[in-house]
Amino acid sequence: MLDKQQGVSQHDVRIHIDRQPFESPDPTTGAALYALGKLGAHRELFREVGGEYEDEPVPNDATAIRVKKDEHFYSEKDFHIIVNARPKVVTERFLSFAQIVALAFDNPPTGPNIMFTITYRNGPPQNPEGSLLEGQSVKIKDKMVFNVTPTDKS
Repeated sequence: MLDKQQGVSQHDVRIHIDRQPFESPDPTTGAALYALGKLGAHRELFREVGGEYEDEPVPNDATAIRVKKDEHFYSEKDFHIIVNARPKVVTERFLSFAQIVALAFDNPPTGPNIMFTITYRNGPPQNPEGSLLEGQSVKIKDKMVFNVTPTDKS
């Protein structure tokens, strides 16, 4: 089929969204892929790149996207991170200060004078390293490293 607006021949190819097979026209749009996978507004879609490269976010709009046969997209992924030298697996793309503290300690120290310091490294290009303050969140990626230290402010 010929798309008269863009002059591009269009055909259907099998792709996978969250491990489920779908037939999608090529080219398509990000919005069409979100609709095809029945992804709500709160979910983000990624094109699997593989290797050491960061998977590509798929915009939920009319941006044209070329797809290949048996290409994989996902809205949930397991991220393997290190928190206080212990491996952890999470599925959230962003982690809050409180979530990271909970991952660091089975029974976090408590009390009116206890504060936590969180530093991280090996993050995605948007935030490769830094510190996190209470109330903040950070975008994560595989092999990201977090150090969480409790301190007594007295």
